[in-house]
Amino acid sequence: MKRIQFLAIVLFALALIPGGAHLLELYSKMQLDRDAYILVQQIYRGWAMLGAVQAAAMFAGLLLVVYSRPQRLAFGLSLAGLVLLGAAIAGFFIWTFPVNKATDNWMMAPDNWEQLRMQWEYSHAANAVLIFLGLCCVAASSLAWRTGGRE
Repeated sequence: MKRIQFLAIVLFALALIPGGAHLLELYSKMQLDRDAYILVQQIYRGWAMLGAVQAAAMFAGLLLVVYSRPQRLAFGLSLAGLVLLGAAIAGFFIWTFPVNKATDNWMMAPDNWEQLRMQWEYSHAANAVLIFLGLCCVAASSLAWRTGGRE
């Protein structure tokens, strides 16, 4: 059980890194004009592969949920963490991904680029908060685990 807990915590933390980076740069990027914003957005090329980290975190979270079932508190917290991560991933596909498509991954800026920028930036920020809360739940689940239960 300790290995699953460790794996889930590490993968949730890794899943938080990209969204956390977006959240921390949000204020500065919202101040940029169109050309500067398009230029800065190019640093994210290749970040799509980070989806594999989130998929791995989902799998580890699912394992944690399954193996923590005998202990109500640990189970509830691990389930909450998994749901929060799932909500962040769903949020990406509902709000962020359509902007990626509309802007060809920010290779171009349509006339409504400011509205798209706001949607893209704030959806990433919301996802970072959801993943952070999920990480907190997974860590709390691990702390709530009592030996003598299923290990």
